[in-house]
Amino acid sequence: MRYKHHAFTCVNSSNCAQQGSEKVHSYLKSQIKKLGMKHEIRANKSGCLDACDHAPVTVIYPEGIWYRITSEDEADRVIHEHLIGGKPVESLMVRELNPNYAFTGN
Repeated sequence: MRYKHHAFTCVNSSNCAQQGSEKVHSYLKSQIKKLGMKHEIRANKSGCLDACDHAPVTVIYPEGIWYRITSEDEADRVIHEHLIGGKPVESLMVRELNPNYAFTGN
């Protein structure tokens, strides 16, 4: 596998883009590059991910963890805690989209 993680952010114009997903994607991409991680973590734009009720959404693979990221601070947490640190950020996860994740309540 070339990349350790892929971050897919929905930029569909009917919902997620209206909720700021383009900015989230751009910020994720720029920070990953700034941190020198662009060969390990790939930030991708995605079409509709069928999670419009939770817009804007980003899903991280290979884990399949779904997030609702609405600010640079939240994006930084996902980058540092999950993508680099290996620990999903439960407070930003969309519970309904992560049915198999064992939430700790932290």
